Amino acid sequence: MATTPVLAADMEKCFGVSLAGKNDCAAGPGTTCAGTSKVDYQGNAWKLVPAGTCTTMELPAAADGTPRHGSLEELTRDIPA
Repeated sequence: MATTPVLAADMEKCFGVSLAGKNDCAAGPGTTCAGTSKVDYQGNAWKLVPAGTCTTMELPAAADGTPRHGSLEELTRDIPA
């Protein structure tokens, strides 16, 4: 059985879902690009995910119990000091 690679057109930028150092790009001021996020689920760092899955991804709640969700736009949560 052959597999088909996922095409870039089938992907979308999803903010706030990557683990520290595992983002694809854009991790806020003072960072360069891929792999530069400082904390898990950093709101201004994004990762490419399959189109249509970003906002429905199940993520762990924040330390204070606040639910986390991915976003198609940059978030202001979990930004390192």
